[in-house]
Amino acid sequence: MEREPGNQTHFAGFLLLGLSTSPEFQGLLLPLFLSMYLTGLLGNLLIILVICSNDTLFHTPMYFFLTHLSLADIGLSSSTVPKMLQILVSKNNTISHSGCLTQLHFFVVFCVTDNFLLASMAYDRYVAICRPLHYSSVMSYKRCLILASGSWLLSNAHMLLYIFSISGFSFCASREIPHFFCDVHPLIKLSCSDTSYVEMMLMVEGTATLLGPLMIILISYIFILFKVLKVPSASGKQKAFSTCSSHLITVALFYSTLIGTYIRPSSTYSGTKFSMASIFYTIVIPMLNPFIYSLRNREMHGAMRRLLRLWVASLLPR
Repeated sequence: MEREPGNQTHFAGFLLLGLSTSPEFQGLLLPLFLSMYLTGLLGNLLIILVICSNDTLFHTPMYFFLTHLSLADIGLSSSTVPKMLQILVSKNNTISHSGCLTQLHFFVVFCVTDNFLLASMAYDRYVAICRPLHYSSVMSYKRCLILASGSWLLSNAHMLLYIFSISGFSFCASREIPHFFCDVHPLIKLSCSDTSYVEMMLMVEGTATLLGPLMIILISYIFILFKVLKVPSASGKQKAFSTCSSHLITVALFYSTLIGTYIRPSSTYSGTKFSMASIFYTIVIPMLNPFIYSLRNREMHGAMRRLLRLWVASLLPR
């Protein structure tokens, strides 16, 4: 520890208090979260493998964005869950200052990338349903590549704004973070530096980053709804809605927890409440997305069967 005048301290690390201090409860959390994490990890890896091994799917905008969404989901859960599992196993809940900032950086990058990709997927659905004759030209592979690359680049640029500011924070007596990973709100609350600039940036730029893509999603689906209502046949309406259902479920799950967690002042931060909400978008949603996007998807089922046949054929003696 490095002491400064005014009883301020640059701590070498922090203490992550996790979800529960009860040993019995922590014993139940370990197998639960480990199984959920591995399910999400393997499910998202399978989606990436299936789509990347099928040239037709990979060059279809919806599946192209889905590979990036799966990659972001893997990163989102992997930036937080392994540390939480390590705490549950070893009971060592310390994290270094640099480790904390690194975890914060990757968590926010993957979370914001998810946010932008969901907006890109909504725009893709809008063009497919509302402008079908122009779909191949509007959603070209080059356009999809720009949207996906922009999602990753903007999320990194967004996070650098916060990392540069938070890395200069000084911390007073307490270094206990009432969370299972390093997040912006608890670090702001622990700091005894002037955090007004970061809080203002979080409320203005952070809110715009979160709600901007959400507005694109909502406007896209408003146009889609009006277009689908004009379809005369019930089967046509059902087909149009079925192509959007998976994306809508993911959007509802993702934003319902994220907005309630981050669109608020840091002074209202409550460790237990927000830790429970964080479980949803760091563990539950990455685990559910492979099932949401593949269970009722015939193209994914066909691609999985073809990949399985190729794998089995490669194992058989020639």
